[in-house]
Amino acid sequence: MNTGGLKFAANLSMLYGHLPLLERPGAAADAGFEAVEIWWPFDSPVPADRDVDALAGALSDAGLRLVAMNFLEGDMRAGERGLLSVPGGAARFRDSIETAVGFADRTGCRVLNALYGNRQPDTDPAAQDELGLESLVLAAHAAHRVGASVVLETINGQEAPDYPLGDADAAVAMADRVNTTSGLSNTGFLCDLYHHGRNGEDIPDLLRRHEQRIVHFQIADTPGRGRPGSGALDYQDCFSRIDASGYEGWIGLEYEPTRDPAVDFDWLPSLHTRT
Repeated sequence: MNTGGLKFAANLSMLYGHLPLLERPGAAADAGFEAVEIWWPFDSPVPADRDVDALAGALSDAGLRLVAMNFLEGDMRAGERGLLSVPGGAARFRDSIETAVGFADRTGCRVLNALYGNRQPDTDPAAQDELGLESLVLAAHAAHRVGASVVLETINGQEAPDYPLGDADAAVAMADRVNTTSGLSNTGFLCDLYHHGRNGEDIPDLLRRHEQRIVHFQIADTPGRGRPGSGALDYQDCFSRIDASGYEGWIGLEYEPTRDPAVDFDWLPSLHTRT
């Protein structure tokens, strides 16, 4: 598969989630990666300094660049998809902002992913959106201090029917609302091709309409969320379009692994094992 001049980062939470946290950077480096991304890696919104230091040290020891990370998003494996618009959860998200921004500044990470949160059955959607907007404006101002961007992503309706940013247009519209309210321009769109493919969205049209708003990409094939080439998405065409658009950022590999590097990365000819 021709990937042109695109740059790929391993998602430590998906590809290496079966390993203890501090072993994941070394495993990614051994597979040949130079850059990684990660979900919220700590056990609390305000972790102990020793836990922050340990992860920063593991990344540095592995020679890896952290290119994207999540703000506190709740229990992803249990179905939570963010806290920032959820009553009772937004305060925890806000508590995590300084940790996320401080870690981004320390590691050189410049993309911070803010998962919006599912609709709550006992809460007015308009009230949730106001709460979410307030949280995102706070995050945008904090990220701006260190030159970072906040990104919003779509999650497909089959896996998260209560997630309100259900397509590209909804995610971009909310990012624009944050920029207007904050007076900044550092909130953008995380384009996860797995979710858009699972939604049945027209990906070439999506890329054309929103290419100026895309700050970061993530990829997996659909329907199985495996590596590119394992499902139905035309990744050869996707990569050609991304390359032609002039995108200079990283593409996060956020897919379920087989745990066999020879299989998981056989589609990626530019990746070579370090010696």
